[in-house]
Amino acid sequence: MTLARNTKPSGLSRFICVIGLMVFSFNGFAQTEDELIAAVVAFQSEQNSHYLSKKSSPLSKKERKAFHGHDFYAIDLAFIVNAAFDFIEPEDTVEMSTSSGRIKYYRPYAKLKFELNGVPCQLTAYQSLTLRETEEYKNYLFVPFRDLTSGNESYGGGRYLDLIIPSGNSVQLNFNFAYNPYCAYTSGYNCTIPPVENTLPIAVRAGLKAPPEH
Repeated sequence: MTLARNTKPSGLSRFICVIGLMVFSFNGFAQTEDELIAAVVAFQSEQNSHYLSKKSSPLSKKERKAFHGHDFYAIDLAFIVNAAFDFIEPEDTVEMSTSSGRIKYYRPYAKLKFELNGVPCQLTAYQSLTLRETEEYKNYLFVPFRDLTSGNESYGGGRYLDLIIPSGNSVQLNFNFAYNPYCAYTSGYNCTIPPVENTLPIAVRAGLKAPPEH
């Protein structure tokens, strides 16, 4: 089914979910620095391929021709941390604003508590009420966030991380996998805006930077 550009879904793509699954399936296994770096390099390559592909790209034909690859921060293993995964009870529903003015509905699923460069940080991981009804995405969690680079070096509308619900009470966060919503590159999408509570008090110089025009 082909959708008109002004009715396209948000930047949450099947591609991003597949990459998230691939990356976070390593949770619980010790990885060498070389393995961690190789995973990030693969992620960056897939990000570029996704945007250049005629079949999967959110970009128009004209935009694809002008796209020459994403601008990434240098890979920094200091931005890979283990976070406490504090499950949130009871179940609640929150409304999140989007770039189009529409509302999306999420369940606040867990508080993620960690340190980055010695700075205490916390993010809320959310479960989409729509996606959790789909078998392939039922264990998927969404972490939209802003940090001190937002609106300057990185996209002002925030960036996203994908997680898989862990079996224990901790989870690995790798900010080298922080990616931009489609709205950073083109129009016609319904991109979730990170809530204020998911603003980090530190500059996260890892993952995708803002595209030049933003």
